[in-house]
Amino acid sequence: MQYGPVVRRRKLGAELRALRTSAGITSGEAARLVGWHQSKVSRIETGTSGAKPADVRSLLDAYGVDDAQLRELLVMLAGTEEPGGRNHWWHAYRGVLPPTYRDFISLESQASAMRTLETTVVPGLLQTPEYARAVTRAAVDGLPEERLDTLVEVRLARQDVLRAEPPLELSAVLDEAVLRREVGGPEVMARQLDRLVEAARLPHVRLRVLPFAAGAHIGVTGPFVIFSFSNTSDLDVVVLDHLTSSLHLERKEDLEAYTEAFNALLFHALSPEDSSDFIAATAAGA
Repeated sequence: MQYGPVVRRRKLGAELRALRTSAGITSGEAARLVGWHQSKVSRIETGTSGAKPADVRSLLDAYGVDDAQLRELLVMLAGTEEPGGRNHWWHAYRGVLPPTYRDFISLESQASAMRTLETTVVPGLLQTPEYARAVTRAAVDGLPEERLDTLVEVRLARQDVLRAEPPLELSAVLDEAVLRREVGGPEVMARQLDRLVEAARLPHVRLRVLPFAAGAHIGVTGPFVIFSFSNTSDLDVVVLDHLTSSLHLERKEDLEAYTEAFNALLFHALSPEDSSDFIAATAAGA
């Protein structure tokens, strides 16, 4: 387990090394092409040191990489703090958001697919404004209203990934407790459940309910998120949230274990159609 920034450096370095090798260029030749010392190329490729966005672009130019989506993804992994960028809107909130949350948003914004198990609350990408406010207020005791407003604003801005072109493919398994826990009061919860029913109709959103009747399951160990990227599976990562930090798992065996766990949850969960009916019935008070 590693913290996000370390994982990103390692993944970025590995991908740049693979691209250099595919281009038939040695590390020494790469250094000469971009005007660096060879040791800098080596440090970036091993993840020993970070790379600036401009460094990544220079290397990609040298390797003849013109895939716009891949270039954007690798620049994102460099952890750019460039303000005002179309895909880096969250940097405007860097004085409010902790680095681990910004790191999570950056992965979410560039991922092509997201698989998640939620055992307590509705996924952030599907929360209504009122629900998001109630959850945030409960999670951070004594939060000033101004900062609460900002955090809710960020939560809602994140949902743009579901309206992007192409949109993020979201597959979520929701424990029944998520639907039963009355967050923000009856009216807020009713609107939130209606929102889930609406979201389930979207072609790129698949919701599966794991009913109490399923009994104990592998997800009792806690929620998790698996991010996948269209360019390369080597960048896939599992994110585990804790109270004060997030941990990222990127080893092949970790990804396989959590993928198998998610598939096992799908086996025990209701079908998408039955899940939608279940959510609607819960909203109706059945």
